Amino acid sequence: MSFSAWDRSQWLKQAAVKMPDLVVIGGGVTGAGIALDAALRGMKVLVVDMQDFAAGTSSRSTKLIHGGLRYLQQGDLKLVREVGRERAIVHRNASHLVRAEPMLIPIRKGSAHNKLAISLALYVYDRLAQVPKTERRTILTPEETLQREPLLARDHLVGAGSYYEYRTDDARLTISLLKTAVEHGARAINYAQVERFQYDQERISGVVIKDLLTEEYYRIRARAVVNASGPWVDRLRALESTKPSKRLLLSKGIHLVFPYAKLPIKQAIYAEGKDGRMIFAIPRGNITYVGTTDTVYTEQQLKEPPMTLEDRHYLLEAVNHIFPKVRLTSSDILSGWAGLRPLIYEEGKSPSECSRKDEIFVSTSGLISIAGGKLTGYRKMAERIVDRVAKILYRKTGKVYSSSSTLHTPLSGAVQGAVDDYVRSCNKELPPNISTAVYASWVERYGSHAEQLVQWTEEYAIKAASSKRPEPSHLALESLAELHYTIYHEMAVTPSDFIIRRTGLVPFNIEHAKQLIHGVSSEMAAMLSWSMKQTEAYRLEAEAAVQRATTFESV
Repeated sequence: MSFSAWDRSQWLKQAAVKMPDLVVIGGGVTGAGIALDAALRGMKVLVVDMQDFAAGTSSRSTKLIHGGLRYLQQGDLKLVREVGRERAIVHRNASHLVRAEPMLIPIRKGSAHNKLAISLALYVYDRLAQVPKTERRTILTPEETLQREPLLARDHLVGAGSYYEYRTDDARLTISLLKTAVEHGARAINYAQVERFQYDQERISGVVIKDLLTEEYYRIRARAVVNASGPWVDRLRALESTKPSKRLLLSKGIHLVFPYAKLPIKQAIYAEGKDGRMIFAIPRGNITYVGTTDTVYTEQQLKEPPMTLEDRHYLLEAVNHIFPKVRLTSSDILSGWAGLRPLIYEEGKSPSECSRKDEIFVSTSGLISIAGGKLTGYRKMAERIVDRVAKILYRKTGKVYSSSSTLHTPLSGAVQGAVDDYVRSCNKELPPNISTAVYASWVERYGSHAEQLVQWTEEYAIKAASSKRPEPSHLALESLAELHYTIYHEMAVTPSDFIIRRTGLVPFNIEHAKQLIHGVSSEMAAMLSWSMKQTEAYRLEAEAAVQRATTFESV
C-alpha cells in the first residue's frame, strides 16, 4: 500500500480529472473516520487538510478514549451508552493503539462527588457502557486508596472509586484510520487547502484546492462535500453566502508534561483540583502528564493556540492540591501542549457546561458540516455522516450503498491478541541491533507494521557494514528506518510531521526530538529533493514546534 509523500500531486491530478463521490475537508479523527466508512462502502473518497493530518484537535487531546463517565453528571444516559460501547469497539479494532488504563477517583468529605454518588455513578456507568467484569468499578477504603496511590492528599479522604479508561495516541489513531481508508481505495492529502467552493445551479458541486507545498491549484468536482475541519468548521461555512443558524464555541485545553521522577504516581488519577474541576494525571513511561484547562478561546490564531502563564499556574496549583507531597514548580515542567475543542455554542453556558455531542449542519447549497463530538465517538459520527452522503449519491446516481461496516474492521497494523504477548512472541526473533524497548515502541505506534521497520533496520545495518550507503543524515539506523516508513507509508512530508504526529517525540520526549531535527531534515531533504532554502525552512519550523512546546506566554 502506497501512502507516500510522492503520491500527493498524482492523487490531486487524478481527482481533478476523475470526479470523486465525496470530498472530506479535514484530516483529523472525524474526517479520517468518515473516509474509512465511505471507502468501505465503495465510495470514491478524497480527504484534504490544509495542515498535516491530525495537526489540529486530533493530536492535542488528553489522549484517552473516554467511556463517558462525565456525561452521567449531565444526565445524558444515551451518550454514556454510546461512547462506552464505542470505546470497546475501538479497543478491539486497534488494540495496539488503545489500551486499558486503571483510573482512580479520590473521594473527599464535603466534595460534591461523595462516596455514594461516585459508587452509584460508576455502577450505572458499568451497566450502560457494558463494561467487562474484569474492568468494573470497585470502591476503596481510605487505606486501600493510599496503598494504591501514596502521593494523594490524606486530608478528608474517605476512599476512592476505581474504574478503567482507555489510553491512546490520538494522532496515531487518526493516521491509522487514514491508512486503513487508503488501503480500501480512499485518497488522503495533507497540506492541501480548500480556497473556495464550486456550485452548479446554487448547489455545491466541488472545491478549489491549493497545494500548499507546490503552490498549484486544482478544481475538483464532487458529488458530495463534507466539512469536518474541527475548529475551522465555521470559517469554511463562512465561505458560503448563507448565514449559519448555529455557531461554534472554541474551548482551549492545555496539558503539562513532567518527568515521572517528579510526579511518580502508580496509576492514572482523576481528581478535583482546588476549584473543584476534575483534573487528569496520567503516567506514561518516563513522564507523567496532567490536564486539562477549559477556557473560552476567541483569538484568530487557530493553528497554534498558545499556552499562557495563567494556564500553567492553574494546572500547577491543581496538581499540587491533589498531590501536596510533590510540590511541583514551573522549573519541573518538561513541555506541554494546547488544543481547541470545537463545541456547539449554547447561550449562557461555560465551556465545561456545553454539550460534547456532535451536530450535523446542512446548508442550503448542500454542504454537510459536522462539529462537536469526542475522540471516542468518531466511528458513530462517521456512520451518521456517510448515511447522509449515501442518500445524496443515491439521488444523483441511483446507486445503492451498503450500511456501515466499520464495526468489525481492524485498523491498519492491528495485532491479534494482547499487544504485550505479541511483543514477547516476536522478541525472540529480533536482530541484536534492535532492543526490545525500541521494538515495543514501534508496535505501540505501528502495530504489525513494526516488522517492516525491523526488516529495513537489518538491511541498513548490512549496507552500512559494507559501506554501500552514505549516511548524510547521521541518524541511528532504527530512526532512519522509522523515518523512511513514515515517508513511504504515512505521507510524512516535513520534519515536524515526523517528530510531532508520527512519533509523539513532541511533546513526550523533547530532548530526543531536538537531537533528531538536524538529521531528519537532512535525510528528508535528500529524499524529497529540497533546496537548501527549503531544508532550512523546514528545520526552523521543527525547532519552532519544540520551542512552542516549552513556552508560556503572558496574557
